[in-house]
Order: sequence, then C-alpha cells, then structure tokens
Amino acid sequence: MKVFHCDCCDQLVFFENSACVSCGHVLAFLPDAEDMATLEPTKDDRFRAVGKTGGEREYRLCKNYREQNVCNWAVPADDPNPFCLSCQLTRVIPDLSRPGVPERWAKLEMAKRRLIYSLLNLDLPLPTKIEDADRGLTFEFLVDPEGPGAAPVLTGHAGGVITINVAEADDAERERRRNSLKEDYRTLLGHFRHEVGHYYWDRLIQEGDRLDAYRALFGDERADYGEALARYHQDGPSANWRESFVSAYATAHPWEDWAETWAHYLHMIDTLETAFECGLSLRPKRSDEPTLKPNVTVVGPRSATFDQLIERWFPLTYVLNNLNRGMGLQDGYPFVLSIPAQEKLRFVHDVAVASATPDAPGRPTRAQQRGLFQRIGAMCLFGL
Repeated sequence: MKVFHCDCCDQLVFFENSACVSCGHVLAFLPDAEDMATLEPTKDDRFRAVGKTGGEREYRLCKNYREQNVCNWAVPADDPNPFCLSCQLTRVIPDLSRPGVPERWAKLEMAKRRLIYSLLNLDLPLPTKIEDADRGLTFEFLVDPEGPGAAPVLTGHAGGVITINVAEADDAERERRRNSLKEDYRTLLGHFRHEVGHYYWDRLIQEGDRLDAYRALFGDERADYGEALARYHQDGPSANWRESFVSAYATAHPWEDWAETWAHYLHMIDTLETAFECGLSLRPKRSDEPTLKPNVTVVGPRSATFDQLIERWFPLTYVLNNLNRGMGLQDGYPFVLSIPAQEKLRFVHDVAVASATPDAPGRPTRAQQRGLFQRIGAMCLFGL
C-alpha cells in the first residue's frame, strides 16, 4: 500500500479515509489513477481533484459512498455506472435490517477494496460478471439464515462467485472460529485473498498452459475435493506439514494449497510495498542479526526477482513479530516458509508477473510504469 497525503494541505491520510482531518476536504480513491485524491466540488454532484492526481477529469462519488457510507472511491463523471470499480464487483449485499450487519458490511467492503488495490497493482485481469458472464468475478455477502436447522452460509468460491459469510466481519466470531479450527492466522482480508486465489487458479492455471508445472509443485487437483476436505477436517494435517506447505489448511487439497500460497504472496507484496513507502529501516547492532546490503540491483524491466522479494521478506517479518511481542500481541507473521513452500510462492510470483495485462498492445503495464516491483526490489530497508 502506498502512503497518501492530502493534495491541499499535505496532511498524511490513509487508504480508508473519506475526509482530511486537517483541512476537511473530501477524499476519494481514484481507481483509474490508482491514487487517493483531494476533491473540490464543481457542479451538481461532480468533483475535480486538487493538484495533479486526477488532471482535469471530473468525478462522482460512488453511490455506496454517497448513500451508505461504506465506500470512499470515486467514479469518472462520464461513466454511467453509479458504482465504483470495487462496488461493481459486489453482486449481493447482506440483509441490512439485521442488527450489526451494516457495520459488518462496511468491514467487508473495506477489506475488498484493499484486495482490489493489490490486484490493480499487479495488473491482473479483473472483469466483472456483467462484462464477462462466464469468466468474470463477483462477490456475494450473505448472513446466516434465521430459524432452527437452517444451514449456515459457507464462505467459498465457485465459477467466479466469491461468497463471504458476514459473520467473518465480527471480530469475536472470527476469533472463535480461528481457535476452534486451530488456525494460527485468520483475518477478513486473508479470506478475500484466499478466495480470489481460487478464481485466478481458474483463469491463470486451468485455462492456461501451466497445469503440468502446477501439478509438479502442488499435486494433482483431480483428487476428489470433497473427500479430501472431509479427511482433513477429521484427521487434520500431517505432523510434518510445515516442511512443504505455507499453512496447515494448504495440505487439504492442491486447490487449497494454491489458494493459501496465492494469499500469502499478496500478503508479502502489500506489506513490502507498505514498508518501502513508509521508509522503514533496520540498523542491526550485531552482524548476525537480520540485515540486508543496501546495494540492490533490480533485475528486468518489470520486477524484482522472487529471490530479491524473499530476501527482504524475512527481515521484515522478524521486525513485525518482535514489535507485536513488545505489545503483548500474537506474532503478526505466524508462519515458517520451508524451501518447498518458497518454490510454490516463486511459481505464484512468476504466474502473476506473466499474467499482467498491458493497457494496450505493445505498451508497458501500469505496474511497469509505476515501478511497483522495482521499488520493492530496490528498497534499502535493512542494513542502512
């Protein structure tokens, strides 16, 4: 995640802000510019971005921004759709008459916007179901039905439709489920990243030419999925699962291994970008503590290599966990990445880089123009 500032008063603002706390200007994220903009009204319901963020283009606030206060994105004024790019992807919203649901819906949309930011950052294909009924993506946010014996809503993915149980946006309920399932890590954003991994398996693996390479690393996905999940929930993972997988749940089936690894990769990319943008540095006092040489060569026109990413990742997680422990919190990064798990992450990285969609034939992708991976690859965070 980039660091944003108000274009009017230069106050630090965050991705979730809808107004500057210093000067009071309206703020909105502009998906076309991939930047947070400070807005001034022009006429009717239109706004223009202060400074150079949006140029001379006019915008409208997303309908869910204006009417429901669950969004802070804007829509180009010449776009007939009243919803922003992120809200267009939500096909079903929960029953807002139920107590606590409006607040949980807002959390769901907030997490989804962070996901969409990452996908835009990586230039991955992101069609809606309206644009592409067969291969598009959409979200349904549902509440468990009331009444005795009613089946609960299952969070999952099928055919480009990602369903999220609104209960996952309740911190206490999500923690209860984390403990009951013996999970080290369970977050709302993690759910979104995991489920969208299933979607991109369909788009980038099943439909592409990488299936053999995928099976060589993750296993044969043709193994019966229902039986595999039933076996996992009954017996749990093998005692040595950390030797090959990023999480215990990744052992359930090759599809779940891919989705967990995909989610982990998005964790890495977003956190590394945030660390770079914040100017985070670490000056170890001992030579045997996590460090990184400041002279980094960026390889290739688009990306840091996976080796460069992982080299920066381990020192960053060391800092993250030590800071959390200092606050009496659980480790922010409760994972151990074995060599086989790293090779799966490398595969995800290679697929993501190769699948970026350029704005036009022969032109660089937005990530190339922004230098996302170059910035991550070149950051001199450690050992300065």
